[in-house]
Amino acid sequence: MGEELFKFTVVKEDPHTWARAGILHTPHGDIPTPVFAPVGTQATVKTLTPRELEELGVTLILANTYHLFLRPGPEVIAELGGLHRFMAWPKPIMTDSGGFQIFSLEPLRRFTEEGVLFRSHLDGSQHLLTPERAIEIQEMLGADLITCLDECAPPLDREYVKEATDRTHRWAERCLKAHKRKDQALFGIIQGGIFPDLRRESARFISSLGFDGIAIGGLSVGEPKEKTLEMLEVVVPLLPRDKPRHLLGVGAPPDFFESISRGIDIFDCVLPTRMGRTGALFTRKGRINIRNARYARDSRPIEEGCTCYTCQNFSRAYLRHLFKAEEILGPRLATIHNVHFMVNLLREIRQSILDGTFSSLREEFLTAYPLEEPLKMAEED
Repeated sequence: MGEELFKFTVVKEDPHTWARAGILHTPHGDIPTPVFAPVGTQATVKTLTPRELEELGVTLILANTYHLFLRPGPEVIAELGGLHRFMAWPKPIMTDSGGFQIFSLEPLRRFTEEGVLFRSHLDGSQHLLTPERAIEIQEMLGADLITCLDECAPPLDREYVKEATDRTHRWAERCLKAHKRKDQALFGIIQGGIFPDLRRESARFISSLGFDGIAIGGLSVGEPKEKTLEMLEVVVPLLPRDKPRHLLGVGAPPDFFESISRGIDIFDCVLPTRMGRTGALFTRKGRINIRNARYARDSRPIEEGCTCYTCQNFSRAYLRHLFKAEEILGPRLATIHNVHFMVNLLREIRQSILDGTFSSLREEFLTAYPLEEPLKMAEED
């Protein structure tokens, strides 16, 4: 990691768990951790402007290599000044490698040692994405944090997972060799499915290569939640303390507490934006569906005490009306609230680590928040 451009500092560690508060310094600003990054797949966080994201306190967003490669193309974005200029976002950006989106394209893709051959979901055109090409695309996009091309395998098939993990390791070495820009931090990705020995092997191998950060992939793609958390407990003790740790694609509120207590620093997920567009709104007592008839005359905000623009100005009844009338403002106001909820929750968690009250906040939140569906893996948003 270029010391003058990137530096990760652990500020405080919780004495009772593996939770930690840190700061990741980047060329486009500091990222206090733990942090939640809204997903802006196609160089936009759906329905929100960059100014609104800044006002919400967002410090990092994640864009998708696969989608931007297909449209408008990395050459176009590079010609127009890079991703920050293209989308008018002045703060840090992370790009994923596109591996998960290609994993989702079955039967439109085929993995080989050279790379992954796939057909575009847009027009059926055929492309070969190699580790070298994945790095080249991300260097043209110009994000602050970039990731290696990996193979995300179905987590329960040991033979397939072993093969994919070994290939991910070889691709990681090729990505590292291809990476030239010093103003970008490269994250290696750990795979291994739900198999402790494969996860340990992957954690040790990826950590040994000297990446700027470590991402944990291939989780919350269908395995039981308990297995996801077990794999974190297996992997995290093997990771370097001075490198940021990103759990790819996880972002339900209870999962923040469970994952942070196991040493995770960075999260990304489509949940707040995707849920917002369907009228599902996050509160500290769980999600509510604003389309329900019970809210037709409800004069309260989404959540009492919430300081977001939506809650400060509008009632549940008005939001329900917007969704029933299919007005664009409905998804916008819902997304503003959901992103605020996530960002503010992570800020509160970070402060609790600094104050030494993380365990009590965790117990208080999880007691009030109902059990929901398993951890969610990010898809395009």
